[in-house]
Order: sequence, then C-alpha cells, then structure tokens
Amino acid sequence: MSEYKKRFLAPVKPMGLPWWLALMIVGVVFVAEYTGALSADLSGCFVLMLSIGIVCDEIGERIPFWNTYIGGGIVMTYIVSAFLFTYKVIPDKYAKGINTLMDDSDFLSFFIIFLIVGSVLALDRKMLIRSFAGYLPAIFGGLIGASLLGVLGGLIFGVNPINVLIKYMLPIMGGGNGAGAVPLSQIYQTVTGDPAANYYTFAITILTIANVFAIISGALLKKLGTKKTTWTGGSGDKAELMRDGGVIVTEDKDVKPSMKDLGGAFLLGLAFYALGRLFAKVILPTIGGAPIHQFAYMIIFVAIVAATGIVPDNIRAACKTLQNFFVKNLILIIMVGVAVDTNINELIAAITPANMVIALLIVIGAIVGSALVGYWVGFYPIDSAITAGLCMANRGGSGDLAVLGAADRMGLIAYAQLSSRLGGGIVLIIGSVMFGAFLK
Repeated sequence: MSEYKKRFLAPVKPMGLPWWLALMIVGVVFVAEYTGALSADLSGCFVLMLSIGIVCDEIGERIPFWNTYIGGGIVMTYIVSAFLFTYKVIPDKYAKGINTLMDDSDFLSFFIIFLIVGSVLALDRKMLIRSFAGYLPAIFGGLIGASLLGVLGGLIFGVNPINVLIKYMLPIMGGGNGAGAVPLSQIYQTVTGDPAANYYTFAITILTIANVFAIISGALLKKLGTKKTTWTGGSGDKAELMRDGGVIVTEDKDVKPSMKDLGGAFLLGLAFYALGRLFAKVILPTIGGAPIHQFAYMIIFVAIVAATGIVPDNIRAACKTLQNFFVKNLILIIMVGVAVDTNINELIAAITPANMVIALLIVIGAIVGSALVGYWVGFYPIDSAITAGLCMANRGGSGDLAVLGAADRMGLIAYAQLSSRLGGGIVLIIGSVMFGAFLK
C-alpha cells in the first residue's frame, strides 16, 4: 500500500476520540455557534477553535500532495479559518472573542512559554552552550542570504536595491508584526517624519506573503529531511540542531513526572516569563538602543538555569511533558487564532509578480544562508534553515508555530524564538541605520 493510501485510510481518531464521538461534539458546537447559544468567552472560543481545527486537520492530513508538500492539517486549519473569518462565515461575536483571547489575554505567549521551557531544559548542558554560541552566526547567514537574493529579485523587476532592502527584506526578516513591522514603521516615522502607516501598510502585506512561503517551505524541508536523513537531527519534540546530538530523552532516564511535578513545571515556566518581563520592562528594556523582548530574556535565563543543572530531573521531565501536551493538543487553537487577523482579500490583492518573486527569493535566501552557515558551525543544515532562516522570515511567534508545525520540528521552538526575538532586534538596529542613511 502506498504512503498516500495509508495516510488517507488511517483511522479517524481526532485527539484520541472515536470518530463518531468527535463528530457529535463538532456537530453540537457548530449548531450552538450558528444559533448564537455558544458563549464567546474562554470556554466557548476554545471549543469552537478546536472543532474547526480537528475537522481541517483530519482533512488536511489526508489530501495527497497537500499533506506532504504544503503543510498538512496545520496549514489547512490556518487557511480555512482565514476564509471563514474573512467572509464572516463565523459571526463577529466569536471573531471578537477569539481576538480577545489571542491579543488581550495573549494566549499565544502562554502557549510559547511552556514550549520554550520544555525544549531548553531538555537539552544536554554542554550541547546547550555550544548550540547557542553558534546560533547568531546562523542568523546572520540567513540575513545575508535573504539580502543577496532579494536584491537579485529586485533587479529582475527594476526595483532599486535599497528599496528592496528597506521595503522587503527588513519587514520580512524583522521578527514578525508586533516585534518587527510595527517598530520598524515607528522608526521610519521618527527618522523621516512621514506617517508610520505609509511604511507599515506595505510592510505587513509583504510580510504576510513571505509568511505563507515560509510555512510551505517548512513542509518542503520536512519532506527533504525524509530523503536526506543525514541533513537533519530528527523531527517532532525530539528534533536536534547540533550534529553530534544533545537532547535528553527522559524516558531513557526512567523519569516519570507526577501530577505535582507537572504543577511545579507549570509554576517554573510562568516564573521564567515573569523574570523575562521584569528585565524587558524595568531592569534592562533596551541594549544599544534596541528593545529586548521578554522571550529573548526568558530564553537566556532558562538556558543559564539549564546549564547549571539546578533543576532536578523530575521537573525537567515534567516541563517536557507539558511541552508535548501543548504541542499535540493545542496547536490547532493557535492556528485558528492566528487566522482571525489574516484577511484573504488583502493577501490576494498584494499577489503581484514582483512582490511574489522578491518575497520568495528572500525566503529562499534565508534558507540557503542559514543552512550553509549553520552547517559550518556544527548544525544540521535543514534544522538550521528552519529555525535560523524560516523563523526569521515569518510573522514572529505565530509564524514560528506555523513553520515548526508544518516542518514537524516543534522541539526547536527555543531556537525559533531566538530568531524572532534576538534576530528581530538585530534587524531593528539595521533598520535604524538604513533609514537614517538613505531616507533622511
């Protein structure tokens, strides 16, 4: 039996439930949503997002070509949800509720906290130090590659190289929307005196196009990894960046976290987030004039604690278990939540040959540059390309999750966040210099 037939005929058990029970749940939720009986609070939004997600996920994982090269159920959930919200198939009541959940309550950050803590604490201490030391060169490799191929694309369509770097490369590689396009537009206004919206409108559009290319590229690199197994350190939550290994497999250590251990891991993750916020907002909010994101600080502090070995094995195992729970069960909520802010009509309107080709070449340049430099510093090229390349060329935290989901490399979330946060900070510094040099 072919791989496609196996995946198409695989048992339908959404989130471990029998198909008929899952179908009943989805039916009840959709009827409640259609009649308006479903609440738009945390509980109502969660069950609606999961219901949309499990349907799209089961379908997306069974469509030939799509499930292998486009991103499977994760990407299907994102695109279908974007259509549902753009064309008001889902009433505004629930769109506003989901926006409140994702933006005001910041469920995305809550999700990322436990992915970071679980992935970093699972790294071997020696490999942790070596991998973090080599990561900045891999990021710069991606930036250089993106710049070179982006300029090449601009020359093809008669776009000035400086304009390519300022209008295309900076927003695409800037760490997403909130950490990249928004502060870049604010810097633009400060330097030029023009309204920030004049820069932001195009920046967010070209970033959205590149984000789609980045997600698809993640799926393609996943497929390449199945063919070139020596180019990658594996998939899922056990994915490795360093070529000579470095992930602790807690099952081999016979560490079985208890319920109290999970509570301790939960508290530890939130405490690291509080520490990151303290430094980002009060103690040291900027370095060299560039704002430092709380997740960047959080990763640094988790890495320091992991390197010291002061966290006991049972809590480290519990952190990894929490990470697995979030990745395997709640990623669909994130995909639906991210899609609320994606306007399909605006995306289609921006799909011109020049924008498409330049954005694609920037993404390819980020892949090639980070893969080559990553291999030079001791990383697997595919995993370096996914984290130091694609996770620079997407929409920040939500883009990281979409790319890692499509690539099946969720275990590398800490490196992805380094790209979005520290790498994004580097791009803001570059942007400040370029705006001052060329736009004054």
